[in-house]
Amino acid sequence: MALEMRPNCERCDRDLPADDVGALVCSFECTFCTTCNEAEFKGTCPNCGGNLEVRPMRMGAALQRFPASEERVLKRNG
Repeated sequence: MALEMRPNCERCDRDLPADDVGALVCSFECTFCTTCNEAEFKGTCPNCGGNLEVRPMRMGAALQRFPASEERVLKRNG
């Protein structure tokens, strides 16, 4: 099973393309940008309390075969 690769930061709604750097995820795939992490979360997911880690990128043929999610998740209080 592949990562869902959510398309945005759950806090500020910034676009986070699957083939670009700048996304962090926890083990539940909560997804945040590095800016929100540095300003607010300091490496801890506000939703579940887990560690936020750099999300791996999905590029080229892998991204075509397993496209990123188009469903935006937004939790402004997250």
